[in-house]
Amino acid sequence: MSSNPATTGTAAAITASHPEAQPLRSLRLRLVRTLALFGLVTLIVCLTAPLVGTTHISFFRAFDRTIPFASNVDAQIFFIARLPRVLAAALVGAALASAGVVFQAMLRNPLATPFTLGVSAGSSLGAMLAITLGASLSIGPMSPVPLASLAGAGIAATIVYWLAHPSGRAMSTSILLLAGVTLNSFFSALIMFVQYLADFAQLFTALRWLMGDLDVGSFEPIVACAPLFAIAFGMFLWLPSKLNLLSLGADSAASRGVDVARVQRFAFIGASLATSAAVSLAGPIGFIGIIVPHFVRLMVGVDHRIVLPASALCGATFLVICDLVSRTLIAPVEIPVGVVTAMIGGPFFLWLLVKRG
Repeated sequence: MSSNPATTGTAAAITASHPEAQPLRSLRLRLVRTLALFGLVTLIVCLTAPLVGTTHISFFRAFDRTIPFASNVDAQIFFIARLPRVLAAALVGAALASAGVVFQAMLRNPLATPFTLGVSAGSSLGAMLAITLGASLSIGPMSPVPLASLAGAGIAATIVYWLAHPSGRAMSTSILLLAGVTLNSFFSALIMFVQYLADFAQLFTALRWLMGDLDVGSFEPIVACAPLFAIAFGMFLWLPSKLNLLSLGADSAASRGVDVARVQRFAFIGASLATSAAVSLAGPIGFIGIIVPHFVRLMVGVDHRIVLPASALCGATFLVICDLVSRTLIAPVEIPVGVVTAMIGGPFFLWLLVKRG
C-alpha cells in the first residue's frame, strides 16, 4: 500500500522542526554562544551591582590587597554589605527561572510558575508561623524563619506529590494542577488567619518577608541553602533533553523511550527543591518564573537544552538588577524587591500576550 505524500511530508516537517532533530554540532555551537553571552552579562551585572549604592566605592580599591581589610572601607562595603546580597539575588533568580522552565514543560502549561503547585504557599505559611510564634530553633547557620519556611515547603510538596503520583504510574498533570491550586488557596487562607492573630510588629515583619526580602547581611544564609540549590541544579542537568520529548505529551515521550514517571518525578522534586530554597532565602518573589522563561524563548528558541541554562543566567541577572533598583531608586528607603519584579514583570507579560496575538 502506498503512503499518502501529504501525510508523510507533514510528519517529516514536524520531526525536522523538533529540537531533538537538530544536528549535535549546531546545538553545541548555539549552546556555547548563548551561555557565553548570557554568562558574560550575568558576570558583569554581579560585579557592578555591589559598586552601586548610597555610598560610592571604588572597584579597584575594594580589591586592593595592599590595603589592610580592617581599614579598607570600600572592601568592607563590597564584600560584607553588598556582595552577599548580590549572590543571594543571583541564586534565587536562577532557581526560580529554572523551576519555571521545568514546571511549564512538565505540566505543558505556559502559565505555570514555581508558585503554581502550592510549594511557595506552604513555605510562606511556615515562615509566618515562625514569625508569629517567635520560634527560636536554629540548625547551624539556618535561622528559625528559613528553617520553618523549608519545613512548610516540604510538607506542601509531599502532599501534592502523594495526591498526583499513584504508585507505579506516571503523574497525572491535571490532578497535580488541581491539588496544587487547591493547596495554594488553603495555605493562603491559613496565612491570612495567622496575620489576623499577629500583633503589629509581627505583622509588619511578616508582610515585609512576604513582599520579598533580599536583605542578606552575611554569607551564612547562602551557605545554609547552598546544598539544596546544588541538588536542584544537579537534577536540572539531567532533564533538558527529556523535557523536549515530554513537552510533546506523555504518550509521545513514552513511545520514544522516555521513562515518563521517572522524568516527572525528577522534574517535580528538582523544581520544588529550587523553589523551596529560593523562598526560604528571600521570600516569595513573583513573576521571575514566568516572564524569564518566555523572554529567553523569544531569544533562543524552545530547545530546553539551551532554554534551561539560559533562563538560569537570565533569571540571576534580572533579579540582581531588580534588587539594585529596589535599594537605590528612592534611597535610603528600600522598596521590597517583589514589588519591583511585579511592576516590571506584569506589564512585560501583558505586552508579550498582546505581541503574540
